[in-house]
Amino acid sequence: MAARAAKDIPDGAYVNLGIGMPELVAQHIPPGREVIFHTENGLLGMGPPPTGTAMDPELINAGKQPVTALAGASYFHHGDSFTMIRGGHLDICVLGALEVAANGDLANWSTGAPDAIPAVGGAMDLVSGVKNVYVMTSHCTRDGAPKLVDRCSYPITGRGAVNRIYTDLAVIDIGPDGFELLELTPGVSFEDVAARTAAAVHDARPTQETGPVWEAHD
Repeated sequence: MAARAAKDIPDGAYVNLGIGMPELVAQHIPPGREVIFHTENGLLGMGPPPTGTAMDPELINAGKQPVTALAGASYFHHGDSFTMIRGGHLDICVLGALEVAANGDLANWSTGAPDAIPAVGGAMDLVSGVKNVYVMTSHCTRDGAPKLVDRCSYPITGRGAVNRIYTDLAVIDIGPDGFELLELTPGVSFEDVAARTAAAVHDARPTQETGPVWEAHD
């Protein structure tokens, strides 16, 4: 998923990566392509994880993971970092998800359970301020429940925020009529994706002249 998402990040883009799986995207940027990574705790020009004795315990990303700084990187105040985000100066963010709705709503910070620990972090700022929001997530939960749904049942992070979704089954855009399937993982069929999505899926693959629409499963 990380490698597939990295292919869609253009040269010269300013990108913020969410905590967890999205952090892997930085390791898969195609050779010869320059991408400037931003972390909301105050670093622009973030490099790969350190190796050997190169680790600086005071140089971390927003997920508290050790990182490096590339030549030309800059450090700044937390408030300035969020000014970049809220001011629309970042091109792409890649986030995880609990649920994504067919209209692009994103839920990724809480299940709403009474004992849930608040953990919204900078996600609400990112989905409202960054130009393009990509989601990278497993298509279903560990229990097999679809994460791509008609409407989110969990607390919303941002409404109509998501542009594209990368799952272990497919690449899916949010279009005017909902989920638009662009690409399948090798060995996965359109029917497989439809059966594991709790909303209608439109086949928008370039090779399809008029793709069918599959309704949500029960």
